[in-house]
Amino acid sequence: MVTDFDEEKQNKQLDEIKKQEEEELVAVLAESKYKLPYIDLARLGIDNEALRAISEKDARDLKIAPFKLFGKNIFIAVRVPSPDLLSKIKEQIEREGLIPTFYMVSLASLEKVWARYQELSLAENSKVGGLDISGDILKEVGKDIKTIKDIEKLIEEAMVGNQIHRISKMLEIILAGAISIKASDIHVEPEKDRSRLRLRLDGILHDVMFFENNIYHLFNSRIKLLSGMKLNSKIAQDGRFSIMEGSEELSIRTSLIPGAYGESIVMRILDPKSIQVKLEDIGIEPFLFSVIEEEIKKPNGMILVTGPTGSGKTTTLYAFLRKIYSPEIKIITIEDPIEYHLPGITQTQTNEEKGYTFLEGLKSALRQDPDVVMVGEIRDKETAKTGIEAALTGHMVFSTLHTNNAAGVIPRLIDLEANPKIMVSALSLSIAQRLVRKLCNNCKKEKIPDEKELKVLNNIMNGIKEEGKSLTNYNIDPNTTIKLYSPVGCEECNMIGYKGRIGIFEAIKTDEAIEKIMPLNPSEREIKKVARLQGILSMRQDGVVKILNGVTSLEEVQSVVDLLEE
Repeated sequence: MVTDFDEEKQNKQLDEIKKQEEEELVAVLAESKYKLPYIDLARLGIDNEALRAISEKDARDLKIAPFKLFGKNIFIAVRVPSPDLLSKIKEQIEREGLIPTFYMVSLASLEKVWARYQELSLAENSKVGGLDISGDILKEVGKDIKTIKDIEKLIEEAMVGNQIHRISKMLEIILAGAISIKASDIHVEPEKDRSRLRLRLDGILHDVMFFENNIYHLFNSRIKLLSGMKLNSKIAQDGRFSIMEGSEELSIRTSLIPGAYGESIVMRILDPKSIQVKLEDIGIEPFLFSVIEEEIKKPNGMILVTGPTGSGKTTTLYAFLRKIYSPEIKIITIEDPIEYHLPGITQTQTNEEKGYTFLEGLKSALRQDPDVVMVGEIRDKETAKTGIEAALTGHMVFSTLHTNNAAGVIPRLIDLEANPKIMVSALSLSIAQRLVRKLCNNCKKEKIPDEKELKVLNNIMNGIKEEGKSLTNYNIDPNTTIKLYSPVGCEECNMIGYKGRIGIFEAIKTDEAIEKIMPLNPSEREIKKVARLQGILSMRQDGVVKILNGVTSLEEVQSVVDLLEE
């Protein structure tokens, strides 16, 4: 069989190999000869403010590139870091009131940053306005924003007047508003005759307003410039930019995908405060909390958290890490991506293009002799096998798995070819979770359940009692009339009726009874039956406890858990 020789493809492959070899060489020289940290800027967002600190001419002449500005700290990439050069740059930068940190990089990394000067120049000459997003300005704007209606009103006021300034003002209001009302995402979607602005609050999207498509096009350009994206590209792009809010850095992760009428823009707000939730505050009932607290403090084992995307698994894992953190132990994470930085913990990010997968990350982490390893997700049999081996050799392993419930963890691991006999000693705890919105305490109202609702609630409450658990342990008086609460809506909760979210949980501990059935490849039903004796509420039961305590509504729990399931 004769195959055509593809010269273009081969040349491309050779170029990739050369680039990779250069990166590897620079990394070795940085560590062994120059004693500087190495960085690859290929996938890193470049701060426009950092570029303004050093002119393009100086950057090219000196073979340097400023790529990040954080407060007064400026991070500078250097090609050949001679002592004279570093001293000269340091002196110049310190005169500007900045503190430089140097990294050694390849020529490809420098060229990426230099190319951004052209976009910066274009931005400054365009009618879209400058590229500054000031945390102080956002804070000032945010003082006047309490509800979604306030955002709409302020944008409408900003749309009157000079076009040069109004897009800049509009973005400030949208960002300040989203941060003020604790939205997680901003969605801007062009339609045939208008564009729609929506905010995601507690997992649900809410319309804010519509505006003209000519405004959308200017807004689109500004977002691309801020996020380090190509202005003329019509393909899907990802980028990011940062806002300093006092000493906190807010990261805005931007995604654009082409649609029928333009590019759909989604800005995800990565606010470090939003994930700094204590383990005590995520909604775990007291008995399960004591079980988790005991298990996460053990020197070895594996704890898996399961649930669909957006169910709060990462928040739970971070809460585990914060709970056990101590300067005396080494904790390493392998994440995709690193969304929030935890002090005192070594966090690494996967990079599929460079072969740094969860598996490779886990193998590398284990060579560092950690006490605790967090793996973002177990996706394949090799990662499952390596994770189990790590749990057996003196490490505590935290990770996530995609299953519908806690009982699905064991069958899923067996599907991934994990040896059930070995798994017995490795798997400590399987946790499943969902997120539900909390009723607004300011406006929720009591309601009497109808016959159908009463039947569902009584059925689950009877199940709790049959398993030997007392309802009074969960602040439920079995002798009083059942009351439910429903959302109303007030200014405090943006007229939604809900404010904030809480988890509903279930867990299965690998106790003696579970160990006995594990090597028999049990079904989920068999596992649930054995686990009922552990005294831990199922997700249905935990959901009903939160309904009866007025934390959430029946409708919210029904939206994430089947309350009729046996």
